Amino acid sequence: MEQHRDNKPNESAEGTISVSDEHAVRDQQVDNASTEGADPESGSGAPNKPKSSRAGNEITEWIKALAIAGILVFVIRWFLVSPFIVDGPSMQPNFWNRERIIVNKIIYDIREPKRGEVIVFHVPEEGRDFIKRVIGIPGDTVKVEGDTLYINGQPVEETYLKGAYEKAHAEGGLYNRNDGDFPNTEFPDGVVPEGTVFVMGDNRSNSEDSRMIGYIETGRIVGRADLIFWPIKDFSLVKH
Repeated sequence: MEQHRDNKPNESAEGTISVSDEHAVRDQQVDNASTEGADPESGSGAPNKPKSSRAGNEITEWIKALAIAGILVFVIRWFLVSPFIVDGPSMQPNFWNRERIIVNKIIYDIREPKRGEVIVFHVPEEGRDFIKRVIGIPGDTVKVEGDTLYINGQPVEETYLKGAYEKAHAEGGLYNRNDGDFPNTEFPDGVVPEGTVFVMGDNRSNSEDSRMIGYIETGRIVGRADLIFWPIKDFSLVKH
């Protein structure tokens, strides 16, 4: 019997450890887990966020911001305002050749043009845009004799040309030279029709405007000139 017990395999010899040893192993495992997950710089037990993940999030945020900015630029550029380059001397002395201006494209979707406002409009016959000043609105009777503008039979003081008029008159001449009267043989009717405006350039002697091309349909108006932004020295809001 004793010989039989001695030859029986000892199942606890290698497969089981003592209670004290078991506690030691568990403590070591906990220490190892804490050490592997700890931030070596902060000393906290929270796991580090991979740098590649943070960089990816930053790139995503930049892409979103740029996309939103691009959409805003598109909306503003095509629906609200638009840059425009003054081409030629027809609006001197208030606008000069090659100046850059901002045109408000939405204002006339809200209301009709008013006298004295500077507008940009399409001229399909010439395949380009003109910049001129609104002189008469629907129903107005417009008459131009020399340097005197009459609206509905009353002379109008054009404050935006006061200096130019005074200079020309001091030199003994007229500011509005070269047969710039209206009505004329080409356009004998001075009453502004509905849906149109009468426009003239500020440089009266060097401007192709309603005295030569007739009344301008409001549907051809691009918008109102609101800001001169280039050259920087001329940066200013447009006075209407």
